[in-house]
Amino acid sequence: MNDRPPEDPPHDPAHDLSARPSDDTAARDGDMSGGGIQREDYARSAEDIARQRSIFDTRSIRQRLLPNANDLARRRAIMRSAKWALPLTALVLLGSIAAWPAVERAVIMHRGTMAQMSHVRVKSGSMLNATYRGVDDHGHPFMVTASEARQISPERIDLTTPQADTLLGPNNWVYVTARNGVYIQHSQLLDLTQDVMLYRSDGTTMYSPTADIDMKHGVIVSDSWIHSEGPFGVLDTQGAMLLIRDGIMQFRGPGRLLLNTTHGGPADGPGTQVSTGTPITPPIKTTVKTPVMSPAGGKH
Repeated sequence: MNDRPPEDPPHDPAHDLSARPSDDTAARDGDMSGGGIQREDYARSAEDIARQRSIFDTRSIRQRLLPNANDLARRRAIMRSAKWALPLTALVLLGSIAAWPAVERAVIMHRGTMAQMSHVRVKSGSMLNATYRGVDDHGHPFMVTASEARQISPERIDLTTPQADTLLGPNNWVYVTARNGVYIQHSQLLDLTQDVMLYRSDGTTMYSPTADIDMKHGVIVSDSWIHSEGPFGVLDTQGAMLLIRDGIMQFRGPGRLLLNTTHGGPADGPGTQVSTGTPITPPIKTTVKTPVMSPAGGKH
């Protein structure tokens, strides 16, 4: 038997360093054993601890998460409202898109009106580029314009280069112009003087020194000489009356009529017919009252 005592393992300095507690560790362990390190940022009072525990209390969380009957009813009401509100909003948007062209046209018309108003100026009791609009007894719109309008009285307005335009229907209108005129606003009477010219949409033109127009009833009367040209031919008389709505022109003599034989009549009838006191030619129904007639062919 070997009675030699066991040899000690070789000495390792590193093992001694790792196994030996450092002074800092021993000091920290000693402090914790005596009550631990006290830090100000971790210090909490009893009130803070109680408040935090009440926040995380499981019973209060359950009560807060579970909705009651009122909450459920309110949510159902919101959902029902949303089911109607969203489709209505979509319809409003689609309607606005469909109505946008009409709105754009209205805006353009408003801009045009404002542009016209920008040219209207008032100076010393007169108005430049004046415009008067109205509707006659038959519902036809008319418009009277002038380069200058002077208010003489509450009813009388003197016009410079007046122009009257009456719309009778699609592609059917009458246009009258002169150098001077007087407009009686209440009764809608227009008296024209100097170089009166009337033009109809069918091509008939009438010239006269003076003319009186009843814009309300659609009647034009002249007691001066008349020179008229149109599809029917040429007519010179000493007076005329035009019914704008009916398209009838009545002349009084003596006068002279030169017929245009190339101008045909209706499809189911003969061409131009001439007789005293009867219509002359369509589409303008002209009644001639004259003791003397001199057509182009030389018939009397």
